[in-house]
Amino acid sequence: MLQATQIRSETQTYPIVETFHSVQGEGYWFGVNAFFIRLGGCDVGCPWCDTKQSWNVKRHPQIEIKELVNQVKIANPAIIIITGGEPLMHNLNPLTKGIKKLGKRLHLETSGSHPFTGIFDWVTFSPKQFKIPHESIYDQVNELKIVIKNEQDLIWAEQQAALVPSETIKYLQPEWNTKESENIIFQYVLKNPQWRISLQTHKLLGVR
Repeated sequence: MLQATQIRSETQTYPIVETFHSVQGEGYWFGVNAFFIRLGGCDVGCPWCDTKQSWNVKRHPQIEIKELVNQVKIANPAIIIITGGEPLMHNLNPLTKGIKKLGKRLHLETSGSHPFTGIFDWVTFSPKQFKIPHESIYDQVNELKIVIKNEQDLIWAEQQAALVPSETIKYLQPEWNTKESENIIFQYVLKNPQWRISLQTHKLLGVR
């Protein structure tokens, strides 16, 4: 019975936009050897999203957990990052249980717009005003990352910062296509030392 349950778990599938081996380009873990698993499906609708191809869950192939685990084994990264789309649209418990058997750090990148599932070593929370986060996310957060396009977004950043654990590392990240957002963040961080600047260094390097 136990073996049958394990087989069913390994053959469970998730919609996968892409998997790739690179480095983490943003936040606390930037520059670290990382394997990315990008899940399909997102209902947040950020107008400046750089992965809009992930939004429609039906456009992406279903891949078994055992195949994803095998890809991670071959890549042999320092960390594995589950991202999207919005990964919490899916029940991540089976996927994370399968990957955690490899004994590697498992990270999540999420807007928190759906109930929290999965077992993670690190949770990067990037809440969006377009879809209010689910309350279950806040206690799980290790890293708060707010994308800033204009000064009004700083109000949202402070509102969200008040809801996460006090030890959470807090980042402001400029919206890539809005050049003036960089100076807005720079000036704000100088006056508010509890915040740090996060840059999309993978884009600066020209890598994925």
